[in-house]
Amino acid sequence: MPEPAVIELQDISKTYPLYRRPMDRLLEILPGASAARHADFHALHSISLSIGKGEVAAFVGPNGSGKSTLLQIVCGVLQPTTGRVLTKGRIASLLELGAGFNPELTGVENVWINAEVMGLSRKEIAAAFPHIEAFAGIGEFIHRPVKEYSSGMYVRLAFATAIHVEPDILIVDEALAVGDAVFSNRCIRKFEEFRAKGVTILFVSHDLGLVKQLADRAWFLHRGELIATGNPSDVVNRYIGMVLAPETGVEAGALEREAPAEHSFRHGDGRSVVERVELLDSLGNEIRLVTAGERVLVRVTIRFAARVEEPMVGILIRNRNGMDVFGINTRVAGVTIPPVSAGGVLQCEFALVCRLPRNEYTLTVASQNPDGSSQDWRDDLLSFAVANPREIAGLVELETEITHRVVREIEIAAVREHTQDLEATPE
Repeated sequence: MPEPAVIELQDISKTYPLYRRPMDRLLEILPGASAARHADFHALHSISLSIGKGEVAAFVGPNGSGKSTLLQIVCGVLQPTTGRVLTKGRIASLLELGAGFNPELTGVENVWINAEVMGLSRKEIAAAFPHIEAFAGIGEFIHRPVKEYSSGMYVRLAFATAIHVEPDILIVDEALAVGDAVFSNRCIRKFEEFRAKGVTILFVSHDLGLVKQLADRAWFLHRGELIATGNPSDVVNRYIGMVLAPETGVEAGALEREAPAEHSFRHGDGRSVVERVELLDSLGNEIRLVTAGERVLVRVTIRFAARVEEPMVGILIRNRNGMDVFGINTRVAGVTIPPVSAGGVLQCEFALVCRLPRNEYTLTVASQNPDGSSQDWRDDLLSFAVANPREIAGLVELETEITHRVVREIEIAAVREHTQDLEATPE
């Protein structure tokens, strides 16, 4: 049974009037004005969606597609031109770097003010403050005016405050792009903790790997319109196809109308077509189960519809969550393929030793132009599994050599004595 919706957007649109000159705004409202002196900019067009309790929802799309505008409308910072927004529960948001912080006040004072604005009592703030301070990890700067903070310190404190007010809905707009790796990992673990508690999370990110890792569902916005929604991997693949489309000669409108395939997304200019992909063992047999450490061959067969001077072929392995594990193409490998005429067929083989942990994987294959745009890009075209008797953590298994020795107590004493002598030596 699906979780009840805690966020419901009903036919949301947002329109801004654009004036060529400041004077036109005044002339338009004067009595007797004969015509409008502005052009309408539609930031959002008739967006309808619902998000359930405990769901992690991600929004992707190019800059200017309306992602941030949509989150601001959900938070109540902006009012939609048309449509209605329904939300249930306390909302904590981090929409803009340092939004709501007074630069003249200290970090401590800003935490208290922001927490009170979000509805916490002073007793609740006092209980939460040590956790906020520890999570932000900015040390003594928390007692300094925030105008002295770096951009990273701003967002660390703002994010720490937002997540410790016990929200029902957490909305984050590109905050994780500012923090360092340690802080980002800490935030990701917090997202997982919130998901387990049933907190609904909406976030915008240009880190597509993060979208695949965290989100339960994703929405693809482009020019204010909802282009695709569904499984994060499928939506991200569709977005990547749109990003590459301007260089391929394919009309963006045609791309947007194309329904994604059941198991893959395909895009390109059609100058060549990937006809077949084979995963072969050392004896040339097609396989779908690979043993860790085994040498395998990926054979790609491509037919050309037009002459291509510099053909380029690439493969990409993803795990079952859609995370990119390994990718390579002929250009990166330093392999030059001679020109292929229209009607020609090219077979390109990638021989590799499987260094993957036990998991299920997909193989994406592409024929490309020298600039990296696609001729025929086929996402998740082939699936396979890896059998590995060892329990390996992470995305890949690296060649590892482990050595060890037992340090005797006398050696430890000698090191301590040497260290004490150095400390006692005057400079």
